[in-house]
Amino acid sequence: MIAEVVVDISNDSVDRVYDYFALPTTKVGMRVRVPFANRLVLGYVLKLKESSQLDKSKLKSIKENLDDIPLIKPELVELTDFMSSRFFLRKADIFKLILPSSIRNDSVRDKTYELIKFTGNLDEILPLLKKNAKSQILALNYLNEKGEEVRSKLSEKFGSGAVKALIDKGLVQLTVVKLNRTPNVDITEDKRVKLNKGQQHAVDTILSSADTFLLKGVTGSGKTEVYMNVIEAQLKLNKTAIMLVPEISLTPQMLNRFTSRFPNIVAVLHSGLSDGEKFDEWRRIFNGEAKVVLGARSAIFAPVNNVGVIIIDEEHDNSYVSESNPRYVTEDVAIWRSRYNSCPLILGSATPKIESYQKALKGEFKLIELNERVNNLQMPVIQVVDMLTEVMDGNTSPYSRLLISKLKECIDNGKQAILFINRRGYASFMMCRECGYIAKCEDCAVSLVYHSEENELKCHFCGKRYRALKNCPNCQSKSIKYGALGTERVVNDLREMFENIPIFRMDNDTTRQKDGHKKILAEFAVTSPSILVGTQMIAKGHDYPNVAFVGILDADVSLYTSDYRSTERTFQLVTQVAGRTGRKNNDGFVVLQTYAPRHYVYRFASQYDYIGFYEKEINLRETTAFPPFSHIIRILVSSENEQKCIQVTKKIYDKALQLKEKYDKLFIFLQAMPSPVKRIKRKYRYQILARIRLNDELLSCLYSIADIIEKDVSIFIEHNPNNLR
Repeated sequence: MIAEVVVDISNDSVDRVYDYFALPTTKVGMRVRVPFANRLVLGYVLKLKESSQLDKSKLKSIKENLDDIPLIKPELVELTDFMSSRFFLRKADIFKLILPSSIRNDSVRDKTYELIKFTGNLDEILPLLKKNAKSQILALNYLNEKGEEVRSKLSEKFGSGAVKALIDKGLVQLTVVKLNRTPNVDITEDKRVKLNKGQQHAVDTILSSADTFLLKGVTGSGKTEVYMNVIEAQLKLNKTAIMLVPEISLTPQMLNRFTSRFPNIVAVLHSGLSDGEKFDEWRRIFNGEAKVVLGARSAIFAPVNNVGVIIIDEEHDNSYVSESNPRYVTEDVAIWRSRYNSCPLILGSATPKIESYQKALKGEFKLIELNERVNNLQMPVIQVVDMLTEVMDGNTSPYSRLLISKLKECIDNGKQAILFINRRGYASFMMCRECGYIAKCEDCAVSLVYHSEENELKCHFCGKRYRALKNCPNCQSKSIKYGALGTERVVNDLREMFENIPIFRMDNDTTRQKDGHKKILAEFAVTSPSILVGTQMIAKGHDYPNVAFVGILDADVSLYTSDYRSTERTFQLVTQVAGRTGRKNNDGFVVLQTYAPRHYVYRFASQYDYIGFYEKEINLRETTAFPPFSHIIRILVSSENEQKCIQVTKKIYDKALQLKEKYDKLFIFLQAMPSPVKRIKRKYRYQILARIRLNDELLSCLYSIADIIEKDVSIFIEHNPNNLR
């Protein structure tokens, strides 16, 4: 028997399937050790066949099977074919998504402890012991009363020698018990509610077919309850479920709700877990102990069998698109798995992607709408404030008078407030007022962000740190200007305004530690009055009934970026963060600060008018031939050697020009250029951007021209990239 094997080497030159003689016990999906280039390497078995097209004398044999049973299930083996062609990925890199590193490399073992039990007759056994074996006698008496004890605790009480003697004499039973390293969960009472008509209709519709559903529900409309009812119905059919959320920060609150509804069968997967926790959770899923998988985008690769439903909550979120190698789109993988399992896929959002809503209107997705909040609560009022008028009236601070007034009112009433600013740090840059010098990273072509707590300048791309400026290194001037405010400065300012009020900050800097998100949110949840300041991680999914006010400090941050999705993302962010308030007693109020109050995105967002925004945006996209009326292909070339980078980019671009001649009517735009961020982590970045009318043959050709192997040069190809930086 011949095995088709992919070797675990992330290199384009060896990215293909190799034939080996299989061992009698080799099976598809197993990890194996194979001889490759004069060494033994890890490999994965994709297929078994009777013969090879290669001469048998040239074939080598698998050295050993590393698993007793296949760790990669048939569905996920097939998924690698789809992902390699769809996303232009090396198969070795796909297996790194499917198998956690701790499983792939056997770097983590089960966590165990020894348990000692006593089931004998004390009256019969005690006479067998010597009278001076006092510790053994005391230990037996203790076990006789308690029944069992952990060996380490028993040894602490009576001495390790006495415990070992009892074991050696066969007077007690020693058992090795596996301990699951399960993430901490605060299980609460399951607050099951009766579904309203809209929610019940949604559940019934989803359960009626194996289609892809777009569940468009306003914030607070009870989408999560719909998800849980669908999952519950599928569990009764002995099926499983995958539930994805966009941010790790959402996972603790969602995990609490799910484990309360589905005790003992929920597993969680995300990058914030320790290797041991990830190992144990993956094993629980693989063995069928966990029937519901909850997590961030990586959970889409969970090894569950017989999937009954896949749910992507906040489907519009950018985090579902991987922007580093391996690059993939979670939704595309979810659609493939849902079709493989003939199960429904739910894409849930209050503000769906433009492309998703268009597909729903065209019938590619089935549209379900929840247009009202549960308990007939009203959407909070959004008041747009013109910050130019504030300046003209003499207020030069970053906080409008209305925002401060409403914030004080909220605090005085004992309520909670959320202030949203999508920029971390204290200031976006430090600049010399005299000569215009701006501190930039040595390894990346970006300005450094000032962080006041450490009094450092940090690069938000590579993480490198520098001393904050006291003098301009160029002209020695001490006149240093700070850039736009970030979360740190907002917190500092608020502490001066509200001296005795607890203020929490939630951004990438405050949540680096394990369970950082959970600790901040848990403390905020039980503290009133209080203020939570944060970036976009606080804008989605959180449900805190006592939040009565939301302030959006600089809504324009996402509006003026060189991306055709900038207005869409601004609308989504404003709507999502506004939805964090008014979830109880109709007492929510939102202040939105902007320097462009008449921009159409704020007009539609302040009225929660998604349909109006969609119609305006889809017309603009059609007029300018941007997605979904075209497809953007980005070929990104990266190298520490800029000249090499340019040469490879030119080589690919010349081939692209030949394709343009052949498929001229399908090309809308084609250009080679430096990337907007020209250098990251010492690597220069050049790109080729093509805007095309989709054609499978042309798409395949674009992938193939990028399939160049060049030493010290990385080439990535992206289809409708999430970020063009």
